[in-house]
Amino acid sequence: MDFEWVVKYATEFLGTAILIVLGNGAVANVELKGTKGHQSGWLVIAVGYGMGVMIPALMFGNVSGNHINPAFTLGLAVSGYFPWAQVAPYIAAQLLGAIFGQALVVATHRPYYLGTENPNNILGTFSTISSLDHGTPESRKAALFNGFINEFVGSFVLFFAAMGLTKNFFGAELLSKAEATINSQAAQMAAQGTSVPKEQIAAAISQAKDQVAPFQVGSLSVAHLALGFLVMALVTSLGGPTGPGLNPARDLGPRILHFILPESVLGKHKGDSKWWYSWVPVVAPILAGITAVLLFKTIYG
Repeated sequence: MDFEWVVKYATEFLGTAILIVLGNGAVANVELKGTKGHQSGWLVIAVGYGMGVMIPALMFGNVSGNHINPAFTLGLAVSGYFPWAQVAPYIAAQLLGAIFGQALVVATHRPYYLGTENPNNILGTFSTISSLDHGTPESRKAALFNGFINEFVGSFVLFFAAMGLTKNFFGAELLSKAEATINSQAAQMAAQGTSVPKEQIAAAISQAKDQVAPFQVGSLSVAHLALGFLVMALVTSLGGPTGPGLNPARDLGPRILHFILPESVLGKHKGDSKWWYSWVPVVAPILAGITAVLLFKTIYG
């Protein structure tokens, strides 16, 4: 196994764990009875999740790409931006990282889980739930429909914007012009009867990337900061109906842990894991990720 990819898998695990600790940790602080942040408001959750995306992006963006989201990984693979051979290991690392991060949230907040009486507040610190669900068949149908729309729209905005921020950042055009110049020179030499090996062209492009890199660092850092603010905005604007999830690993991993953990850990008011709703925050972001990345590639290449 290539050690470079092992490092990337570990990075996806750690990045997703940090996302959950900061994001669902903020939810636990707001929703669980007895914490110092109890009922402190939705903006606290928005900041937590914004930082949960921003910090790993700044830490690991140049290591693994900081996907920390199976929907983004799949979207990139479908459009040819990411190798299919690495999709399964990336998603496995993300799911395990989400479960591990949630376990840390439970460990730090266990006394407050035991003291919380509302099952929805407990589940809400793990995974998303629809505000339309009141336990009746009619409300569940409305929750599924509205939840799917909300998760799809929010995820689409997230992934399309993420592509724009990380592909079209200031300085990216410098690299594209360097690649175009190298390819043009190789084509001219070939027209004159001098063939340039592909390996030599690749080496020249790699060298150009190394030369341009110092001029791109600041712009990429700004792009990663912007991703965090984007998630904050999405949580404040589209978080009311479902949470939102925007990430299959962020929802499914913690929901699995919620299902597994006994009442001795989460308290007698643990409640059910609402598996009837669980497919929505998995399927909707995946479809949105594939659509958003394909559209970005169609428009911008």
